[in-house]
Amino acid sequence: MYTPIPCNIINGVIFDLDNTLVSSALDFDWLRQQLGCTTDTDLLQYIDNISDVTQRKQVEKRVIEHEVADARQSTIMPGCESLLSYLHQQKIPTAVVTRNCVQAAMLKINHHNLHFDRIVSREEFPPKPAPDALIDIAKQWQLAPQNILYVGDYVYDLQAAYYAKMPSCLVTNGEDLPFTQQASMVVQRLGGLTTILREQAYLLSQEHDRVESCAQSGN
Repeated sequence: MYTPIPCNIINGVIFDLDNTLVSSALDFDWLRQQLGCTTDTDLLQYIDNISDVTQRKQVEKRVIEHEVADARQSTIMPGCESLLSYLHQQKIPTAVVTRNCVQAAMLKINHHNLHFDRIVSREEFPPKPAPDALIDIAKQWQLAPQNILYVGDYVYDLQAAYYAKMPSCLVTNGEDLPFTQQASMVVQRLGGLTTILREQAYLLSQEHDRVESCAQSGN
């Protein structure tokens, strides 16, 4: 069990990509079966453990081919554009950390004309649930991890955020998921997160005005 980290002031947002910002129809159970990977084994870990270099490269190539094909058919998730627009207006930095290969990640991002301060694929850091990429982004942004929200749709996203000491937002896409209690907050769609962030910003501005008013009146 992972204890959710409370959300306070959010000064940066990191996103998962597939089925968080853009759709993915990649059937991982089928792909595991095709590659001889058991259903309870992480696919990327399975590939990394193949000792024969030639065989490993062949398997990696097949996976990348499926990822790129999936990227070409992707659509943007509901509420994505309005959420990114709001974060841009608020000058809140954004990043993507994905288990995708760089080719598929960039194809999806460029196809939907999405813009981020940083994009990290599995070639740069160990893939989620490892927190390495999230920690590196926090250092680059010079922000405390507890002030960076990680947004995703899967348990690996919640685990990576927890290991990085960041609050997490789980996007369920209307599904009844078994790991919701591991998230700091849960929304059905990205639009729900936009609403929460707007409400937080309003409450913070109200508190700021109250403190300034008290200071000016000498109370």
